[in-house]
Amino acid sequence: MIEMTLEMAEKVAKAALAKAKAQGTPMTVSVVDEAGRLVVTLRGDGTSFFSPETSRAKAVAAANFGRPTKEMAELHAKAPLFWATVGNVIPGQILTSMGGVPVRKGGRIIGGVGCGGGTAEQDHECAAAGADAISG
Repeated sequence: MIEMTLEMAEKVAKAALAKAKAQGTPMTVSVVDEAGRLVVTLRGDGTSFFSPETSRAKAVAAANFGRPTKEMAELHAKAPLFWATVGNVIPGQILTSMGGVPVRKGGRIIGGVGCGGGTAEQDHECAAAGADAISG
């Protein structure tokens, strides 16, 4: 089993923050393992007090559903009852708004990265940059 190590998570988080810096956007980045357990959170200067929680919840959603949270809007439209229920089953643990991307290594999902602090599109771009830093 491939596991998300601290070294890998730091590489993901730093790549996401580098993308945010290039955009001129404050950003918080959280990286979780494949089970949604937090490995690292880096809270960027100027981000909101709740960005660590939202970035983690986006990372958890991406890791557990195996797709970027950007794609989940279509899933909401196809199965609104399911998605309405998810939040009640595990309140506060999953956030399906843009900014979460699964992290893959060796073709397997080993975790997720979530970003918060910019626009939805900026959050997604930073998370994707983080995931790309170790994908393979």
